[in-house]
Amino acid sequence: MGILAPSILAADFTDLAQQIKMVEIGGADWIHCDVMDGHFVPNISFGPLVVKAIRRATKLPIDVHLMIQDPDKHLEDFINAGADHILVHIEEVVHLNRTINRIKELGAKAGAVINPATPVKSVTDIIEYIDLLLIMTVNPGFGGQLFIPNSIRRIEEAVKLRSGSGNSKLLIEIDGGINVSTAKKSFEAGADVFVAGSSIFGADNISAATMEIKKVISQ
Repeated sequence: MGILAPSILAADFTDLAQQIKMVEIGGADWIHCDVMDGHFVPNISFGPLVVKAIRRATKLPIDVHLMIQDPDKHLEDFINAGADHILVHIEEVVHLNRTINRIKELGAKAGAVINPATPVKSVTDIIEYIDLLLIMTVNPGFGGQLFIPNSIRRIEEAVKLRSGSGNSKLLIEIDGGINVSTAKKSFEAGADVFVAGSSIFGADNISAATMEIKKVISQ
């Protein structure tokens, strides 16, 4: 069964607690937080204070995706704010093994993120140490983008890499352009965690939209 992690980047921040309740009603498993600093990616989103507010609004695991420069400086702040998982980009972190170990020392699950142009094999030497591998299925930094078609092949590559790593507990996560159709195809390819933003929070009925995606990753 797949894990659905609605991205609050697409939510209405004037009514965030209620929007989180709506995805909970729809069957969401995690809450995903896209943190952007205007440097690693063009846009700026939010920081630990918003994560802390989300922690007060939900008991679901909070999945924090750091699209920022020098994330090592901020690991403790986000974990203290309530993050259960911290995911960092391999394109940005110089000493990835050290960063992954530090996240775990601080009490959170640790994940590595790869952009669409980064080969899946780039995580070969870290895959046995991580809890999550997030494959970006759009270029990071903007919501509402279309799913990149070769992401299906990349998910399949990650599944093969996992099977040869001995890390059977690793979860393969995808983020970008996720809707009912792309979630179904990605689930069939072997993805475990599905981050969906606009397709859920942009819907007229947020709970129903959550249920629709949850249904196709639960078969």
